[in-house]
Amino acid sequence: MQPVGAVAPLRVDIAEKTFRSAQGVSVTALKDLSFEVRHGEFACLLGPSGCGKTTTLRILLGLEKDFTGSFRLPGGEHNRVAAVFQEPTLLPWRTVEENIRLALPKSLRQTDLDSLFQTLGLSTMRSLYPSELSLGLARRVALARAFATEPAVLFLDEPFVSLDEQTAERLRYLLLSVWSARPTTALMVTHNVREALMLSDRIIVLSPRPGHVRGVFDVRLPRQYRNPQVMSDLGRSFREKFADVL
Repeated sequence: MQPVGAVAPLRVDIAEKTFRSAQGVSVTALKDLSFEVRHGEFACLLGPSGCGKTTTLRILLGLEKDFTGSFRLPGGEHNRVAAVFQEPTLLPWRTVEENIRLALPKSLRQTDLDSLFQTLGLSTMRSLYPSELSLGLARRVALARAFATEPAVLFLDEPFVSLDEQTAERLRYLLLSVWSARPTTALMVTHNVREALMLSDRIIVLSPRPGHVRGVFDVRLPRQYRNPQVMSDLGRSFREKFADVL
């Protein structure tokens, strides 16, 4: 039972999700998938390609409705949901700042975003258009747009995929900086073990299709202590536990 006054966790209970392939074959993507993400926790959903990670996020975002089961999003003072996808999806005819403010509810339209822009290194780019940005900078704008809405839960679908490792690493640190300043319940899909170990409090590992929870890897060490040697040790422990999945 949830303690009085506590914010409910993100709760997922997907009994089954099937779809029909281009060849007309019925494919079961998810089966008996159950997990929780506690309030204020950053969790990663990790598993082999095709195991249903992105499908799970699409269900939670209401983009996939044809499934059996249920889920419960955290509420708290509001129930706003934000998402960062693999592509930034910015409006090309709007500036950086306009793209971000368009996503805000009316009650937040005049919010001071100076600290958010500063944290993400966008202070001097507010009046630029998407065509004037690199892919890495456009991904920063997508992060800013998500956090500006002050969401109750944040979903991220491999937001740094297709970036070179140096740019991706820089964005991971920026994500941690802005999330630490504006903590919210977060669930991120990734196939990158090192990324998951760097960012998350818990890694929820999915089995090959049909996806279900193979196990959970808790990363209890505070992020400031996750130096290269510690990351190497964590990676070794993770792979020993889940070698048969990855």
